[in-house]
Parts: sequence; structure tokens; C-alpha cells
Amino acid sequence: MKNRRNTRPGLWMAVCLLALGLAANPAWSEELSGPAKDFTLKSKGGSNLRLEDQRGQVVMMNFWASWCGPCRQEMPLLQALYEKYEKFGFTILAVNVDERSELADNFLKDVPVGFPVLYDSSSKVSALYDVDAMPTTIMIDRDGNQRYLHRGYKPGYEAHYEKQIRKLIRE
Repeated sequence: MKNRRNTRPGLWMAVCLLALGLAANPAWSEELSGPAKDFTLKSKGGSNLRLEDQRGQVVMMNFWASWCGPCRQEMPLLQALYEKYEKFGFTILAVNVDERSELADNFLKDVPVGFPVLYDSSSKVSALYDVDAMPTTIMIDRDGNQRYLHRGYKPGYEAHYEKQIRKLIRE
């Protein structure tokens, strides 16, 4: 994904649905290695948040969009994981890719979350991480290294997330 600004939401919806259909395939969940690429984005609270400042925590970086059905389904489950593991040094960075942040804000009125929500309205961070499916989730260890990549979401996927979160917290 180089420049989503020139892409219609319908195309992104097709990508989202394709990812949903393929999410059950283990190839859509893979192990990664190497440092996570640093970035700074504006948060819902109005301040800037830098990935590098999260060093020392296990980070689940979740790219999502307000129009993505699987993203909407997954968000309350992410909140439950956050509440369960936050006290162990775990956080979630929810990177919204909508061009207009108010679309994300409207969704979050109905599904409030306690973890940071970041706005990537220009798709710079999405491009940095080669996001090609909605949602896309990257697990980052305490040392700032990418460890796991998930494309798409299907019910039950949160069990994979939880297993990986527990493993990374114990390291």
C-alpha cells in the first residue's frame, strides 16, 4: 500500500474481506524478526505518541479502519486483552487508517477503549509497515523487535494473540 489517498473505500473493503477469508490460513499469521520501525503519530488525546517510547513494554500494534467489519468485531476483544495484561507491561497501539479521524472517533463512542488510538490519516505508517489487509496486527517485544504478524481477523484469532502476548511478557 503506497498511497491509500487515491484508493476508494470499496477497494479497501474488498481487501478487508479477502483478508477475512484467508485469515484462517496459517500463512496469514507469521513470525517476524528485526526491529520495529519507529514513528510518531497524533493520538486521540491530542498528544504525539512515539513507538520508541514504548520500549520495555510488549506492544500490539493494530492497524484498523472504522468501515472494516472484522476490525469492528475485534476491537472489544482487544480491549479485554488490554485490561487483562496491561499490569504486566502490555499495551496496544490502535493505528486508525481512516482519512478523516472523526470516523474513528464516532466508532469509538460506541466501542470505547482504554489503550492509545493513533491517527494515520496520510497512511505513512501503514506504508512503512506494508499494511495490505484490514486489520493487520504486529506484536512487538520489550526490546522493540517485531515478532508476529497477523493479517485479517476471524473469530477465535484472539486466542492466538493471547498466547503470543503471554509468551512475550514472560521473556
